[in-house]
Amino acid sequence: MKKRILRYVKHITVTILFLALSAIFLGLYHGASLHYGDHPSRMNLDKDGPYVFYENDSTLSVNYLRGNKNDGFYTQTKNYASNGSILGSCYFPLEDSSFDFTINTQLETPKTIYTDGNPIVAISDIESGFKTFRDFLIQHKVIDKNLDWIFGKGHLVLVGDFVDRGFSTTQVLWFAYKLEQEAKKHGGLVHFIIGNHELKNMQAKFGAASQKYLAVSAILDKQQHDLYSQESFLGKWLSSKNAIEKINGHIFVHGGIHPEVAALGLSLEEINDISRKHYYKAYFPKPQKTSAELISSTRKGISWYRGYFRENLSQVQIDAQLETFNAKSVVVGHTLQSKVKTFFNGKVIGIDVHHPKDYNKTWPNTQSEGLLIENDIMYRLLHDGTKKML
Repeated sequence: MKKRILRYVKHITVTILFLALSAIFLGLYHGASLHYGDHPSRMNLDKDGPYVFYENDSTLSVNYLRGNKNDGFYTQTKNYASNGSILGSCYFPLEDSSFDFTINTQLETPKTIYTDGNPIVAISDIESGFKTFRDFLIQHKVIDKNLDWIFGKGHLVLVGDFVDRGFSTTQVLWFAYKLEQEAKKHGGLVHFIIGNHELKNMQAKFGAASQKYLAVSAILDKQQHDLYSQESFLGKWLSSKNAIEKINGHIFVHGGIHPEVAALGLSLEEINDISRKHYYKAYFPKPQKTSAELISSTRKGISWYRGYFRENLSQVQIDAQLETFNAKSVVVGHTLQSKVKTFFNGKVIGIDVHHPKDYNKTWPNTQSEGLLIENDIMYRLLHDGTKKML
């Protein structure tokens, strides 16, 4: 009897262990991770900012948060004429460091297509990780250790989802803005491609946003949706950006291009025009389907589509899609990969990887990756500054 009980317990234990290990491996396969070691400075709001809002057609208010939980919080606010340049500074509490930049209130909608043969560095899904973003660009000589642009006339493509799931959203957005201004002076370009999480913030869907930004908006005496509304500078800046671009023959889009979108007969410029008109309109399916409905759909829309990796597409479909837009390949984020890799004979490149977080550690350990396209040769960029040909 005793042996039977022991054998039964042994079988149960082995079964539970097998199921537990299977669950862990399945979770790891699908990108799950365990985070631990939260740094206490993640909710340090002193010096946070700037948060810049249009008071009227001629005046901008620039706000920095000050104070702490014990003594209370307040804002330092100064108004500026909206037709001039404004000096700004962004503080990063984890390292007690900051970077400076100039806010130029003249915003322009970028072109959709670029052809110049200059090198391209692309990275996606930073998800509010300022330190990760900064260090990756330093390692691959896009910027120097002083955070100044050294990539000459190169293209830096940010393929969406630079916000949410972290505590450095403000730092990441202002850093991208700073680099955009500096790149222009050297003949280079920073391309900010809108992802679904940028859309979520513009549409007041804050399920993935850090609680920090609810506190920020309260201290500013605003609602959270005000942070990226058309009355905020960063909101206006984001809403001027494209959702899809073609650079030296390669398409960059956060989600991808559903076959039905490709079949609409629209140019990339027309797709961008429609997308921008719907950045602030939350999508819900309606009985009467239109081109705008399809392009902004949360399943088939260009900032949301995952079909390259989850649908049974053929090489013929991918080739036809690229031929429609006279493109060599399509580079996407949004759908997590174990590493930067190619699909469909190198015609689809997935670059969304698990990046390290600023304020906590994860298990398994994660490392950043990106993509370099130089003379139409593609390289996988590793976190330590090395590159491997794809």
